[in-house]
Amino acid sequence: MNFRIADTFTDSLGRLTAQEQKAVKTTAFDLQINPSAPGLSFHKLDRAKDTNFWSVRVNADIRIIVHRTAASILLVYADHHDDAYKWAERRKIERHPTTGAMQLVEVRERVEEVEIFKPKEVAATPAPVTKPAARLFDNLRKFELMAFGVPEEWVNDVRAATEDTLFDIIEHLPQEAQEALLKLAVGEKPQPPEPAPVEADPFAHPDAQRRFRVLANAEELKQALDYPWDKWAVFLHPAQADLVERSFSGPTRVSGSAGTGKTIVALHRAVHLARANPSAKVLLTTFSKPLANALRSKLASLVGNEPLVSARIVVKAVSAVGYDLHTERFGQPQIAPAALLDLLITKAAAEVEGHRFSKQFLMGEWADVVDAWQLRSWEDYRDVSRLGRKTRIGGKQRETLWTIFERVRAGLRERGVVTWSDVFGRLADSFGQGSTRPYDFAVIDEAQDLGVTEARFFAAMAAGRSDGLFFAGDLGQRIFQQPFSWKALGLDVRGRSFTLRINYRTSHQIRTHADRLLPSTVSDVDGNTEGRRGTVSMFDGPPPMVLACNDDDHECRSVAGWITDRLKEGCAPREVGVFVRSDAELKRARFAVKAAGVRAVELSEKVEVEDGAVAISTMHFAKGLEFRSVVVMACDDEVIPQSERIESVADDADLEEVYNTERHLLYVACTRARDHLLVTGVTPVSEFVDDFLKGN
Repeated sequence: MNFRIADTFTDSLGRLTAQEQKAVKTTAFDLQINPSAPGLSFHKLDRAKDTNFWSVRVNADIRIIVHRTAASILLVYADHHDDAYKWAERRKIERHPTTGAMQLVEVRERVEEVEIFKPKEVAATPAPVTKPAARLFDNLRKFELMAFGVPEEWVNDVRAATEDTLFDIIEHLPQEAQEALLKLAVGEKPQPPEPAPVEADPFAHPDAQRRFRVLANAEELKQALDYPWDKWAVFLHPAQADLVERSFSGPTRVSGSAGTGKTIVALHRAVHLARANPSAKVLLTTFSKPLANALRSKLASLVGNEPLVSARIVVKAVSAVGYDLHTERFGQPQIAPAALLDLLITKAAAEVEGHRFSKQFLMGEWADVVDAWQLRSWEDYRDVSRLGRKTRIGGKQRETLWTIFERVRAGLRERGVVTWSDVFGRLADSFGQGSTRPYDFAVIDEAQDLGVTEARFFAAMAAGRSDGLFFAGDLGQRIFQQPFSWKALGLDVRGRSFTLRINYRTSHQIRTHADRLLPSTVSDVDGNTEGRRGTVSMFDGPPPMVLACNDDDHECRSVAGWITDRLKEGCAPREVGVFVRSDAELKRARFAVKAAGVRAVELSEKVEVEDGAVAISTMHFAKGLEFRSVVVMACDDEVIPQSERIESVADDADLEEVYNTERHLLYVACTRARDHLLVTGVTPVSEFVDDFLKGN
């Protein structure tokens, strides 16, 4: 007999208290071990539309709703007695007649319309005649809607849907129908799935597997019961599952706007590679230590009870990967501090006569060209393309510049220090010379912020191995690195680039406003394009609020009141995040949270979100996090884009890059929000805020 769980079960379990959850999980485990055990009390639901619905007693008040047939038991829902019964009486599980996927269908209740007659003696001013709202799907016939998975009894409601009622209706529909209707509503033309053969198992359909999963043995169930029931750990969208399990002939990149599940795909991909290759070592990495910690925690939910698998997946930040490998193979690297590089470049520029290069230009040329591409000789620098640097320099100027950078390199050698680019460059060179590769596969999250030598390091490590590299990222969230050619480093992802378009984390209203901060398509240097058109959010919410305040005090009081309102609505302090552009604006966030009467924790490389505290940080530390409610503060005219960065620009390309990364920063901060978003600034506010409101 198959033992399955439904995503509605995981949702309902999360709404119970910790003690209630423990009792439900214990009963679920007993059901899986032996559904005929004498201690289990089944009760048939006489009023349910589905004759296979039964309740199972957990304790005096809690019940589990199961769908029970001769072939399977399916855990469907858990709640207090009366609420559990009411839920089950309004639902049924059936095979969709067109698609062939097993669905959990909410029963369409017939509502009788009662005409109300008003007394004729009271004259009333006639209401103004308003034009009926346009129906979004009135042009589609019944069989067309059913081809997208709309249950037959909901077809008429769907055809009557308007922009105002769309989200009210789709929340009653299976997820594949929701996705198709949302795409149709924004002008997309999704292709209906191929109908499954009549004889096919309806539970095996890809759309069914996003909501019903088989737990093959007690060990799999025990793993699920040992951890919080996170839906992403059990259920995947068919497009995500395909990318997780498919075999690729070379480096592969998965993109998608914020909230589309790139990190989830990366996690499942790492686990799939470890399971499919029993002797392989898999690296799962990302750009910061806090995000690596978050990946490690999520990985435990996936393979916590599979020690042979989890032991072969190494989770580290990219910098830690480089540092540890360099220490192991060449000795512990002494990383040059930024202040030392500043000093060496300033000193070298003063010693070399006959140039007018500013320190800002020299710093950029060093970071983006000389150090990034590991140029060691005059010939290397003479011939480099300087991709992304639009300030032209002639041969004589290059010679002068190399004289400066040669002195910088000598200064680093004299002090026995190296840059991060030196660390990864040396490791990449060693792989090219036949050095043992430490990992068989690497899965890289937040890949848009890889530097040149880091990318070259991964290319060298996985050279020639199919499925060796799997990147997940979003060009629209690139905030740390100058663009460069991946292809030139051996990372050609053309033909193996994929975009996720279903947003599970951010409401429709927040996502559509945030998307206005970026172009509809973003291209990399190699011509690979990532588009935001066609992305849909799976849930509705209040529109984001934007406040242009008179002064800092006005902003502080407004933000404090907004946070207080969210907490009163049931939002926990740890579910609230407050972000600002830089350290200079952090005090405004501190004052606002203090005025709300709640404790704050400032996020950093070493400090993460805490229970009972509102998280505050700069926008850079917001990357990869998510909160129910978010405030983006201090969006003043000269704060974002940051005036200091604009004034220090010495290259035309840099100016464009500054504006791009500043936009990306604001986009990252805004898309951390799930349900509620407040954007504030002191008048005059940033030009980006106008784009956020109106589109650019």
